[in-house]
Amino acid sequence: LLGKLVQNVFITSSVAILGRLCFISSCIVASSFGLIICFSITLLIYFLKIQVALVDLNQSVGEECKSDLDGQFGEDNCIFIQCDVTDAGKLRDAFQNTVEKFGRLDIVINNAGINNEKNWEKTIEVNLTSVIQGTYLALEHMSKEYGKEGGVIINISSMAAFLHSPHQPVYTATKHGVIGFSRAIADASEQGNYGVRINTLCPAFVDTQLLRTVEHEETMGKFVKYKDEFKQRMDKYGVLKPSLIAEGMLRMITDESLNGAVMKITCSKGIHFHTYEPLSA
Repeated sequence: LLGKLVQNVFITSSVAILGRLCFISSCIVASSFGLIICFSITLLIYFLKIQVALVDLNQSVGEECKSDLDGQFGEDNCIFIQCDVTDAGKLRDAFQNTVEKFGRLDIVINNAGINNEKNWEKTIEVNLTSVIQGTYLALEHMSKEYGKEGGVIINISSMAAFLHSPHQPVYTATKHGVIGFSRAIADASEQGNYGVRINTLCPAFVDTQLLRTVEHEETMGKFVKYKDEFKQRMDKYGVLKPSLIAEGMLRMITDESLNGAVMKITCSKGIHFHTYEPLSA
């Protein structure tokens, strides 16, 4: 299946990064989300000839994705590390294990995300705190500030960062936070000559297990009453194909002019960038 999907995608980006290593971080995901991540990683390996560390709390999904990748590219191109990204020590170990296995690190994609308005503290830990922690760990292993050779970080936000949604206020806040943090640390990287480009990817609705959480009181709490409005929005705006997410990732990795960029991906406009007005007094 993954091989067929790769053959049906047209990538317009010029590939400039070869023989690099990639660290993909995801957390608390189900099989449908595993397919999307596997598809994106497949394209990364296929076009960039990289090696990948897949980090996930869900062992069965992670092993399934690794098995698919092993079948496509051989067993030497991907490792799976089970890890709760909210555990700072274990996340640090995951980075270290990746570097020990492959020798270096060039690309980090912080993709962990949940939607839980009832246990909103956990949503902040996963969606925002772990992204910040993952970015700082990535800089330790890639920044020229630490004697490394530079690299690329992609932090995954959401189109929810540009909307105010009554059904997921804390989720929305975390996605706003990812953009704010990523843009600020990208400026710090540029001014500090870290040699690391840091960008944010904001997809609209993607067919993942996260979408199903809006139907349940145990995840949404009192906000579950807005589930019908959420479904109406999803019907209105549509659901993205995995290939478009993968193409957005590839562009952010290969386009060396991008730093501090905020990429939006929607069904109506495809891949495009958010523009910010210059700050005025």
